[in-house]
Amino acid sequence: MMKTMRVLLSICACALLVMAGCKKESAAEAGAAPAADGAAASSVLDLDDTTFAAATAQGVVLVDFWAPWCPPCRAQGPIIDAVAKQLGDTAKVAKVNVDKAKTTAQTFGVRSIPTLVVLKDGKTVKSFTGLTQADALVAAVKEAL
Repeated sequence: MMKTMRVLLSICACALLVMAGCKKESAAEAGAAPAADGAAASSVLDLDDTTFAAATAQGVVLVDFWAPWCPPCRAQGPIIDAVAKQLGDTAKVAKVNVDKAKTTAQTFGVRSIPTLVVLKDGKTVKSFTGLTQADALVAAVKEAL
């Protein structure tokens, strides 16, 4: 079952890479480049199966389900860092590596990555699949506040 899931995720990731090829330029144009000092990255929580429930139980949280082998996920990373920096303390921003947090990924029905989910008090309010720009993510988080 897990091997089938990995194969499907790989196929989806490749398809997303092809579809998102032109979006990579717009992400850079939107100022989504990684911070040189790494400050934004430190504000993004790294969650797994054991820490997810407690970190997302209260408040608004933007969660990025990703994997290091996924090219669109790697393109989404700097965007997530920029969103975390833009949101500051108004909401949490977290990343979940689907290879390390398989139970959490299955619970949320993650079939394609990157999948981004906005949670409010532990419940899904909005979700996105594929490379998603910072302005759409910030708007979704602010709407959930």
